[in-house]
Amino acid sequence: MPVRTAWCRYCGQESPFISRTLGFCASCIRQHFDEVWPEIDRLHQASRQAFRLPVRPPRDPTGKLCTLCFQACRIPEGEVGYCGARRVEAGQLRGGGPAGARLSFYHDPLPTNCVADWFCPGGTGRGYPHYAHRPGPEHGYLNLAVFYHACNFNCLYCQNWHFKKCTFTSPAVSARQLAAAVQANTACLCYFGGDPTPQLPNALATARLIRHQPLASGRPVRICWETNGAMQARWLKPLVASCLDNGGIIKIDLKAFSEEIHLALCGVSTSQTLKNFAALAARARERPEVPLLMASTLMVPGYVDLAEIHGLARFIATLNPDIPYSLLAFYPQFYLNDLPVTSRDFALQAQQVALAAGVRNVHLGNIHLLH
Repeated sequence: MPVRTAWCRYCGQESPFISRTLGFCASCIRQHFDEVWPEIDRLHQASRQAFRLPVRPPRDPTGKLCTLCFQACRIPEGEVGYCGARRVEAGQLRGGGPAGARLSFYHDPLPTNCVADWFCPGGTGRGYPHYAHRPGPEHGYLNLAVFYHACNFNCLYCQNWHFKKCTFTSPAVSARQLAAAVQANTACLCYFGGDPTPQLPNALATARLIRHQPLASGRPVRICWETNGAMQARWLKPLVASCLDNGGIIKIDLKAFSEEIHLALCGVSTSQTLKNFAALAARARERPEVPLLMASTLMVPGYVDLAEIHGLARFIATLNPDIPYSLLAFYPQFYLNDLPVTSRDFALQAQQVALAAGVRNVHLGNIHLLH
């Protein structure tokens, strides 16, 4: 079967690692960003218009200021923020609070396919007996998986892009309803999506309620977060407080190291994510038994290349070389569905690059996808 290739519309290079949809190779995005960005930006705008999402964060000078994430939207009456979850009605910011957030949830048997399952209490028993119910994998226990139907990024390769179809239509779930879903054998709760950031008040309120619902064993339910980490800095303290004493883990998805690649793939800057990751890394040693913080990166062929992996790994190692780092295999999705699956050879090279950059714990995830 012939290998699919595409041409970079700037330099003319032909490669199987160039997306026809995106249109440019990683080198041209990094080196000639100002020239290629207008076309990439139009793609991001179209991808948002398809789901009736604002193409830009609203900046109405008379609008209500949302203080949840780095976008700092100023939302006018009757409109929504960039994420689609926050809106202004009768002069008040609404959506994503304790009274109701757009989400779905389900119970997952442990151990599950969590990005941290290679070291977390649920997957390994790490931290037993204080944070884990068993000295090994917690068979017989459940994870309450909470999927938020909104995001403050616009990733063209989103692996869960279907949430965009229900950002405005899914039923609102209150913090009390969500906390009531905890069962006697629920060992952990994981917030993901989309992203929990646009609806942080709901997630934090649920976490507070669950703290008063220990299991029969007396151990608390672990609270974990999978997020792009681009909330405003004021939310980092309650984020840590929600999971520090129960063995939960904050899992930050570091999409790319260079600003240009991050903008091309995700439509937004990486600066807030990197700042917040550094701030959280400063607290990582407060709980040595179970890592408080980890990083993950999806290895998007041709774009999240070895240069991006090296940059991210050096960034992590400079902060704390013991922070776990998971490199995840990519599967073609959404607007980048014309790229190949991550190759086994590339994944092994990326792992070695990250180790050589100084990160001590580098794991390959989604290995069933590697070819």
